[in-house]
Amino acid sequence: MIDERALLEALNSTPVVDGRSQDLWADDAELRRWAQEHGGPDDAPAIDWLRTARDVLQTATLGPVPEVELQQMLSGVCRLPEVGESGLRWRLQVPPERMLAVELVLAWYDVRERRPGRLRPCGNDECRLFLLDRSRANTARWCSMKTCGNRLKARRHQERTRQAPTP
Repeated sequence: MIDERALLEALNSTPVVDGRSQDLWADDAELRRWAQEHGGPDDAPAIDWLRTARDVLQTATLGPVPEVELQQMLSGVCRLPEVGESGLRWRLQVPPERMLAVELVLAWYDVRERRPGRLRPCGNDECRLFLLDRSRANTARWCSMKTCGNRLKARRHQERTRQAPTP
């Protein structure tokens, strides 16, 4: 099952390292490992759907939701109720090769619904990571205070110091 942590792993699988964009999911073996870790199939069609879902959700988190692409991914998918000893449970009915991709999309929508406005891109324009703001005030700006936050604060401080008139 895809939870918030797995959703962020997927969204953050295209970081910028030393000024260059990376795609951690370009390596089929790495993406297969991720798929297996999250209980899904790891064959070629499944990992292609995962890459597509990740790309579409990154786009949707940055701006308008690409409805056509999401509709293609969710086409023919349904949730069926099952009642058992542990109560009501919803079973996802989806072609196996799309299972994890669909779970990723559903996790993204769930976060948007339960935590509106809290899933967003890092405030550092040079960073390609996303954050899920869990702060009470909803004021987190950076994927990491240690990296992006400190870097931007130091840069602003240097700019103010340079612009300050000398006595």
